[in-house]
Amino acid sequence: MSSTSEPLSARASAGWVHEAKVTALINVAHFTSHVHVMLLPPILGLVRESFGVSYVEIGAALTTFNVVSAALQTPVGFLVDRVGPRIMLTGGLLLAAAALVAAATLPGYGLFIVAYAFLGLANTVYHPADYSMLAAAIDAKRIGKAFSIHNFSGFLGFGVAPTLMVASANLWGWQGAFFVAAGLALVSALLLIAFGGALPNDRRPAKAVRSAATGTKIGLDLLLSGPVLRNLLFFLCIGMANGGIQTFSVVAMGNLHNTPVSVANMGLTGFLLMSAVGVLVGGIVADRTANHERVAVFGFAFTSTMAVLMGWVDMSAAILILVMSVGGLLNGLVQPSRDMMVRAVTPAGSFGKVFGFVSTGINIGGVVSPLLYGWLMDRGQPRMIFAIVVVFIFLGMATAITRRKPQGIAEWTR
Repeated sequence: MSSTSEPLSARASAGWVHEAKVTALINVAHFTSHVHVMLLPPILGLVRESFGVSYVEIGAALTTFNVVSAALQTPVGFLVDRVGPRIMLTGGLLLAAAALVAAATLPGYGLFIVAYAFLGLANTVYHPADYSMLAAAIDAKRIGKAFSIHNFSGFLGFGVAPTLMVASANLWGWQGAFFVAAGLALVSALLLIAFGGALPNDRRPAKAVRSAATGTKIGLDLLLSGPVLRNLLFFLCIGMANGGIQTFSVVAMGNLHNTPVSVANMGLTGFLLMSAVGVLVGGIVADRTANHERVAVFGFAFTSTMAVLMGWVDMSAAILILVMSVGGLLNGLVQPSRDMMVRAVTPAGSFGKVFGFVSTGINIGGVVSPLLYGWLMDRGQPRMIFAIVVVFIFLGMATAITRRKPQGIAEWTR
């Protein structure tokens, strides 16, 4: 008995070690990408003053970043499936480092915007490559947890970025903060080069082929199929709802209820930190249920309640922080189930293009939501921000609960 069990135990242990290495390498890159997304907002004023431009003009860098990401993430997803995710992820990190150095050193506002466009191009690599490698390397019994840790690393990047960038700017100016972010990308790329042999790097033919496992044609017709488009809409709803809460809730509550900025920011911090906790809990839940749409509806139900309370009720500081923290926890709970719903409709060899395509929904939300919610604030309609957030949450709930679940379990999902 022991002679049989020991090899099995050794193989299981080796499998865990390999999966842990894969997850760690991918999540270092994902953490870095989220630091880059949050790099500019904390030091926006310093960069604006340096170039002598308006807030709208410096904000155009963020718009450029999201437009490029939204436009090119799907083509890059196809390239990930063809060239291989490990090579593409390493290249994306190196491109990000070069773009940040260029943004900090090249003279003039126009070149800064061009550099941010290249940073947006680098950003297109992360989701297609990350999810492709996780789907290929992690056992199906633990894939939900892997997705949750991946999401957690991103939220952690969001949380660390403001303090890291402000501290770096205080020491070395805003250019120094950009150099720190570039150094982080370079270190991440070197880790992938040194230890990336553990990562899967499957390559698929560019031409659309018929998948033997699912009978699904792998190409544009896959991306334009009903189940994939439904997930794109789901991601868009999340992007639009979170855009309102994360970007405009502080100023909107100040306008509506005279909520002090410090209190509103504490509530937003609670929302973001508990969202990070929620994705870890959500990973455990996602591995234990096949009803991922029910998890999404449960999480969204309280998030919509939170938005209603924020928009229509003048809460005390303690109650506001509690409500936003619980809302963040359940908002994070949804994220791994969101990824599992995408995985359920994705045939083998297509994770890069499908995850790249549906993730574009978040980028579209990143382009549209600041313009829409800013327009409402300029016209003295802060309560409409929360109303629209609730509309998108309910649309996301409807998208999740009405989806047709795949029949049976395809070979590639086992």
